[in-house]
Amino acid sequence: MIRLGSLAGYPFEGPRALAGWTAMKIPAVYAIMSRNEPDAKPQEFSVIYVGHSDDLTQEGFPLKHPRTPSWVARAGTKYNLHICWYEIPGGLPTHREQISRELMAIYQPSCNTEKYDQAWKDEWIGEYSNAFTDPLTTKRDPNSSS
Repeated sequence: MIRLGSLAGYPFEGPRALAGWTAMKIPAVYAIMSRNEPDAKPQEFSVIYVGHSDDLTQEGFPLKHPRTPSWVARAGTKYNLHICWYEIPGGLPTHREQISRELMAIYQPSCNTEKYDQAWKDEWIGEYSNAFTDPLTTKRDPNSSS
């Protein structure tokens, strides 16, 4: 299991080597990853593509997906490609799309043509207080440390 996403993340299955992987007939969000240093321990990956599907068997996995050439070019070889997937219990296509967009905003995968921003606006959340939580302390720029 690998966790992707903001905060605690989503529990994705994998990563598995894409070249030897058999897709399952499930709706899921998936991420294609490249190992940064193939012989390094521990293994480190870069997310290079994020997608979602109503049926993973229809995506052309392992290597007939329309974006495969860009994945191989980015990874250097098809044997450096890995996949992880997240089946959302009771999830609708809109849930999968929302998670895909969130992951694209966070990781900025180079092989996706769609690009999303991590920005948020005060009016989306607004001021609040209650007996259980403190006010939001997250900065507007998610990349800033202060």
